[in-house]
Amino acid sequence: MPEAWRDMDITNPTEEHAMLREMVRNFVSDRVEPQALENDRNERFNLELFREMGGMGLLGLTAPTEYGGAGMDCTSVAIVNEELSYSDPGLCLAFLAHDQLFVNNLVHSGNDLQKQRILPNVCSGEWVGCLGMSEPDHGTDVLGMQTSAVQSEDGSWVINGRKMWITNGIIDQDGNPADVVWLYARTGTDAKGRAEVSTFLVEKGMKGYSAGQKIEDKLGMRASTTAELVFEDCIIPAENLVGKPGESMIHLMRNLEHERVGLAAMSVGIARRCLADMNSYATEREAFGKEIRDFGQIQRHIGESWAEYRAMKAYVYDTARQIDLSEAGHRLDSDGVKLFATTAAKNIADRAIQVMGGYGYVGEYVVERMWRDAKLLEIGGGTLESHQKNITKDLKRDPEAIN
Repeated sequence: MPEAWRDMDITNPTEEHAMLREMVRNFVSDRVEPQALENDRNERFNLELFREMGGMGLLGLTAPTEYGGAGMDCTSVAIVNEELSYSDPGLCLAFLAHDQLFVNNLVHSGNDLQKQRILPNVCSGEWVGCLGMSEPDHGTDVLGMQTSAVQSEDGSWVINGRKMWITNGIIDQDGNPADVVWLYARTGTDAKGRAEVSTFLVEKGMKGYSAGQKIEDKLGMRASTTAELVFEDCIIPAENLVGKPGESMIHLMRNLEHERVGLAAMSVGIARRCLADMNSYATEREAFGKEIRDFGQIQRHIGESWAEYRAMKAYVYDTARQIDLSEAGHRLDSDGVKLFATTAAKNIADRAIQVMGGYGYVGEYVVERMWRDAKLLEIGGGTLESHQKNITKDLKRDPEAIN
């Protein structure tokens, strides 16, 4: 049997992927790491650094090159998310909201005119995008949303409602809202009595669109902004409707798979940093005349963390390899990998704190920040409970997936 297959690296399957990883890893070391602690403490989104990423071609990873994007795939997204999250998961979350929740959605669901007008601005970083789905009283229950859009006689739409927990909802210290929002709103009721949800592009400067409260004092992801967005008789021109009325669930389900793999890849970055730091500390720290890595309790923390890290990394990149960004069809594994990887990352961060003791408990040593940031990944993009429900439902429908 030929032996060449043994050399395949699913985390860098092509030379292009390997070059991307090297570029981002160097950027993280030189530019991201030095600012991460300060911006976490100050709850500040580093807009200037974010826009640097536009100049590197990172803010439209999956957008076609003719619009200023990189024309890459889900594995490339996993690489960038992992590398950024090794140092600054908060900054990565802002990147994810822009690149994966806004840009990728527009690439695969927008029409040519919408893409021609908007994609160059978001791929360059001139505009910062976000997604507006969650509301004060509705999160996972998407069809329960109350934000409404009513069409006027001239074809325009009038939107009323509030969106909550929006990453990139506010983009600067002056409280300016995101430049453009991929917005889901209720436009009616279908024949089965369910909400008809439609997708709109809301742009800064449109009458009735504004930022509400900025969410302060978060547990983690403090280097990204989280805000409320307000729509009060917000007038949206007809050309800013994406697709046809009622098509949002198609847009939503296709992009959720991509988002969940991206969040799982963030978990890989968090886990890698925590494992590296606890492993290094276990050699440097001595107790009772020997390195603490010689004690069985420490060996358990490091050994279990290594096994979980390797398992999650393989699952993330195997799933990313299979994702076709233009269509849904991989919910079983996109849910499965996020279910496993996010909790594993939190547990590895927890063990790192335990190994490092008092040093692990303070901000200067990074792992406490990683622990705080990891928790959101069990909630955002779908709760653990929703993944458990989806996996169980899908395995009933397709038990052969187990084989």
